[in-house]
Amino acid sequence: MNRRVFIRNTSVLAGGFLLKRHSGNVMGSPLNKTDMATPTKIEKPFHGAILHKGLGEEINGMLKINVEGEAPVDSPVVVNGVLAQRDGTRFLAEVMLHDTETEITAVSNSLFGKDQHAIRILWNKKSFPRYGFEIDDNIYFLRDVARKRPKSLFDCFYLKGLRDVHRKYGTKVLLNLFYTDQSLYSDEAEFTLDQFPDRYKKEWADNADWLKLTFHAYAEFPDRPYQEAPVDKIISDIQLVSEQIHRFAGEETFTPPTIVHWGMTNQEAFKPMYDMGVRVMRGYFTKNRHGVWDVNQNMDDVRSEYINRHDALKDFNSGIVFSKSDMVLNNTPIDEIVPILESLKGDVLQSEVIDLMTHEQYFWPFYANYVPDHFDRLDRAIRWVTENGYKPVFWNDGLLGA
Repeated sequence: MNRRVFIRNTSVLAGGFLLKRHSGNVMGSPLNKTDMATPTKIEKPFHGAILHKGLGEEINGMLKINVEGEAPVDSPVVVNGVLAQRDGTRFLAEVMLHDTETEITAVSNSLFGKDQHAIRILWNKKSFPRYGFEIDDNIYFLRDVARKRPKSLFDCFYLKGLRDVHRKYGTKVLLNLFYTDQSLYSDEAEFTLDQFPDRYKKEWADNADWLKLTFHAYAEFPDRPYQEAPVDKIISDIQLVSEQIHRFAGEETFTPPTIVHWGMTNQEAFKPMYDMGVRVMRGYFTKNRHGVWDVNQNMDDVRSEYINRHDALKDFNSGIVFSKSDMVLNNTPIDEIVPILESLKGDVLQSEVIDLMTHEQYFWPFYANYVPDHFDRLDRAIRWVTENGYKPVFWNDGLLGA
């Protein structure tokens, strides 16, 4: 699908993740072999879930949570030393979390022998309502500054507009960069990051507390450049852009990437990316018009469904936390912004962390799909999160900004 069409047609999804509940063995109904042979399985919380105080009960520095699942109907179930309540094939146990990371194990003993299932979860002890704001596909403002050489970075309308948002709301902004403009929307020769001067390095550093730069892709085209790309191609492109950011903007301005172009990455690259400092990878985690999960970092359907209805999920194999973008502002009409945010706030599974994003090209009048009220949309969304108590963060600070 053409990328611009996809961005225009993608809408924000909200809602709670509902785990399937079974009625179990109704009183007086006969047991059957299937119930007696049911594998022991923890269904809630989900493996890799990131919990906070809104998803449990804080007691004396601990978090009490419910652990639910299925097990053979005739067997006692013990969860981390706690004897679970039983209802047919269902079990429920209250477990106290002490640490940031906890392994939860459910053990059953039945006529078929001992069976167990273990998961790992995170408790974000320092969690608080927060929002992040990122802009993808950045290259045109850098080309503009490099060619005009203004006295200040903020003589460029784009950076000035972002600074105005920061000064008004305290917003932290992450700009995800391309290496080349591919001579798009220009009659001049190709612009690449190595052409950007280092004369603004001090100004970048002076604003690094709220404005950071990172890698997004080598270029806008082709679409989905890293979906099936060799690992060494992904790593070399990250290094190429990162080196240029360090050169012209300094170490203080750089932060590891949080999303690649199109939000689709060869999963074999995750561990090498983690070794380079990547801790968060974001995506839309939504279904496309064919009903297929897409822009989901090539995640499987089960985990894509979970992330779609939650704030985030940790992949313990790579060490990376995967999170969902809640709103793409260039794609969201201004009158729909607040209702969508209100629906997120009303869902405890999605209300703690709000991810706002947009794309640079929609700010520029030369772009075919230019959005004249783009800054107004930013203001509408960021004013709402601010008035509703959300604090601005960078995703790479702590655990999703906390």
